[in-house]
Amino acid sequence: MLPGSREKVPRILILATEACAYPGADHVGQIHAEYPTNAYIVRVPAPVIFPESFYLRCFEKGIAGILVMSCGHECPYPGAYDALAARIGRVHQRMIERKLDTSRLRLCAICTVCSKAFLKEVQQMHEKLLQVDAEPQHAP
Repeated sequence: MLPGSREKVPRILILATEACAYPGADHVGQIHAEYPTNAYIVRVPAPVIFPESFYLRCFEKGIAGILVMSCGHECPYPGAYDALAARIGRVHQRMIERKLDTSRLRLCAICTVCSKAFLKEVQQMHEKLLQVDAEPQHAP
């Protein structure tokens, strides 16, 4: 984006687990890889701590996309990943009811050194949001 430009860039919220995904994001920084500047990383113990309403409020407040980067089944908290996957499924249902594109919320597993996977997920979300935002919006 050019200085002084008023072009709107869709914001991406990344919830990164401190045990896996956050070290993966840190690894991306250590290798000096670049990813879209509209991505905001929040380090969390486990994304399962966020209720369904959190995700919907993020969308209401202007977050265009959310990447939930977890440890997957390697999660140090027993049962947390399965509970998180079920919660994301319920949020997707609520998004459909609100006519929100469910691709704006994605759950993925990122390991401590998965720099390519991290970069791929962020880039795919960025490109998807640019595509979605370019499409004409229909009034409900």
